[in-house]
Amino acid sequence: MGAIGNDWLTAIGDEFKKPYYRKLYYFIKSEYARYTIYPRAEDIFNAFHLTPLSKVKAVIIGQDPYHNERQAHGLCFSVQPGVDIPPSLINIYKELHDDLGCYIPNNGYLVKWAEQGVLLLNTILTVRAHQALSHQNVGWEEFTDAVIREVNKLDRPVVFILWGKPAHMKKNMLTNKQHLILEAPHPSPLSAFRGFFGSKPFSKTNNFLIANNIEPIDWQIENI
Repeated sequence: MGAIGNDWLTAIGDEFKKPYYRKLYYFIKSEYARYTIYPRAEDIFNAFHLTPLSKVKAVIIGQDPYHNERQAHGLCFSVQPGVDIPPSLINIYKELHDDLGCYIPNNGYLVKWAEQGVLLLNTILTVRAHQALSHQNVGWEEFTDAVIREVNKLDRPVVFILWGKPAHMKKNMLTNKQHLILEAPHPSPLSAFRGFFGSKPFSKTNNFLIANNIEPIDWQIENI
């Protein structure tokens, strides 16, 4: 497993010393030795590397990584260049087009969002190949809950974008009145038509940031 070395280490470094994380570490190490696990071990903490806590403007909460080959690289909803865009991300792009007029790109590589302060956080950070939720309830949720609590504590406005029931369940942790919480159904084809489409999360996020004198997000992902 990779290491976190920026300001996140100061904020959540104590988590690495707790008994649950020690068990999680050895479990994940064993899983990588025995199975094909996604993302690559060095990519597990990419969301933290690309979006330091001091730069967080918005948080999008996902569930667990994509579990097919070459998809996951440590950012929720994002896939590596050259990989087919997953259905949920296609729907995110459709909503982005309808909301802000952004063209739908030919890739699902969301690093540009992360580098602008969008924390693309899965609540579970690893998965066995072709086995969704296979690393559920082994300790990742406790770790990422600690991450969410640290963002909640920030003394400046942040937007939390919660799509789907697992993300909605984090709402009770978001007690800071400075923040904006946007809830909608998951962008999956199974639920997007129940209120995800038309929810306008991207314009709402930027309007809130601008109102608080924070640079808005350029949501356009360019073609590769």
